[in-house]
Amino acid sequence: MKTVRNILILNVLVAGAAMADTVNFDGLKTGAPPVGWTATKTGTGEARWTIEKDDSAPSKPNVLKQSGEATYPVCIKDDTSVRDGFVEVKFKPVSGNEDQAGGVLWRAKDSDNYYIARANANENNVTIYHTIQGRRVAFKNVEHKVASGAWHTLRVDFKGDRFTVTFDGDKVIEATDDSFADAGKVGVWTKADSVTLFDDFSFGAISSSPGNVSKAGVGTTVKKDGKDDDDDDEKK
Repeated sequence: MKTVRNILILNVLVAGAAMADTVNFDGLKTGAPPVGWTATKTGTGEARWTIEKDDSAPSKPNVLKQSGEATYPVCIKDDTSVRDGFVEVKFKPVSGNEDQAGGVLWRAKDSDNYYIARANANENNVTIYHTIQGRRVAFKNVEHKVASGAWHTLRVDFKGDRFTVTFDGDKVIEATDDSFADAGKVGVWTKADSVTLFDDFSFGAISSSPGNVSKAGVGTTVKKDGKDDDDDDEKK
């Protein structure tokens, strides 16, 4: 009986575990978009996603850089499908007159439909949104210092309609929303003229079935505001 009980306990623990993939972009060609990702945008403009060398990278030598200008530049990892799990990235806001933002997206159907959480150094806040048919609407926002020119870690844990956003180790947002219930892709996001660097992108899926743990995806894996932040967003 003791052995059976221990097996049951182990199955419960495994059911809540997450298998993670981490991408640090170091094995990819510089000066070009990352292979295995859709480098695009939501809305209008010209996003520019490239792999670049950067001496400040948390895992040297490469980072993913967005240096174009579009409504919302997005870069989506193609071979992913996550319903419940997490997505995390290290990002560095470098410059931008309108915005200096970095974010993660999840349950993405395409470049116009997804959840997104982002931090903005120009506004010193963190916000979670849903984007439906290209229209971004915030459902929770908190003020939090976001330093420009520094590396930060942004993470979202999601299960069902519940989301927890963590910024630099601080739990800053807990929210619920039911806009997207199905599994979708994960990726990264910026806004407007933000020049932003990304590194150490990780994600994982958890299974609710006892003893069944699913891996988030197979690909380039390298081991080495209740109020919107800007009122014009809902018009875009």
